[in-house]
Amino acid sequence: MISKNNVVKINNVINNKNILLNSKPYVIAEAGVNHEGSIDLAKRLIDEASEGGAQAIKFQTYKADTIASKDSPYYWDLSKEPTRSQHELFKKYDKFWKKEFEQLAKYCETANIEFMSTPFDVESAKFLNDLMPVFKISSSDITNLPFIEFMCDFNKPIILSTGASYLWEIQQTVELIEKKGNELCLMHCVLNYPTPNEHANIAMIKDISNNFPKAVTGYSDHTLPESMDTCLYAWILGAKIIEKHFTHDKSLPGNDHYHAMDKEDLKLFWKKVKHAEVLLGQEKITSLPSEEPARKNARRSLVASCDISAGTKIDYNHLTWKRPAHGISPREINNVIGKKALFDIKEDDILKWKNID
Repeated sequence: MISKNNVVKINNVINNKNILLNSKPYVIAEAGVNHEGSIDLAKRLIDEASEGGAQAIKFQTYKADTIASKDSPYYWDLSKEPTRSQHELFKKYDKFWKKEFEQLAKYCETANIEFMSTPFDVESAKFLNDLMPVFKISSSDITNLPFIEFMCDFNKPIILSTGASYLWEIQQTVELIEKKGNELCLMHCVLNYPTPNEHANIAMIKDISNNFPKAVTGYSDHTLPESMDTCLYAWILGAKIIEKHFTHDKSLPGNDHYHAMDKEDLKLFWKKVKHAEVLLGQEKITSLPSEEPARKNARRSLVASCDISAGTKIDYNHLTWKRPAHGISPREINNVIGKKALFDIKEDDILKWKNID
């Protein structure tokens, strides 16, 4: 059954810099090329991503001959994906083009999920511009400034992954995007498939926020899904947009299936988000209504440490402090010292303003 609750739009997230840290994350299910050239399988991925609660599904659009030279060595785990050439791998999955993505974008409308695809060349960027609300730029293209400038000229928000980048490289690209005037989301990312948990470094999310306060902060995850805690903690650290590879079957060999989440992982993630929302609560510091009994009974009052006769000028030695907080607060001790007792005050009596002058 397709979810009807995915009402948040990506542009609303990127354009709203004041979203509270504990607002729900916007989740992009990165289907990539896990459709393996099948329109029916691509539609299944769309349905299952929507059912799992993703607000968007993202594909990848490329041709092997324009993304990689014949001499392009692998950089992935050969035990999971044995292909030793990038060009050879891309050739396996580059069958979808304009007609197929138009069909998938239309299908996404019926599935109540936003369509996206990362373009890897000028031609695909041109036709994808008519199909999606933003441009997602891969970490691999963060230094491809002429291509980034070309996409900026469509005047749409940019989502930029920052994997394998030094700070100065990110700064250089952000400077270009800001000069062009595009809204921007920067995604912390580790370009390692899969990323071991100890290499995730999701604390970098805070550094992105600190260094680029004008941008929305996000996270593109390549860790194994397991408990989905990496994405959960990324959101808690301030990532408003979460992207993670998505598949219908994690046991399939090759490409991006083995480190992807599926619809059940997504459902688990939202269950954890819901629980975390309860724990996070509100941001502004204040005493809560549920704490009122503790305010009245666990805090202390000024108490007579001995009998105090009427007319006696109260000094420090007459006072101590004990629970409950039904009388004068100890923070008022300097306003009590020097005043006279209007009535006899017994040892252990709680001092009240009506008893002193």
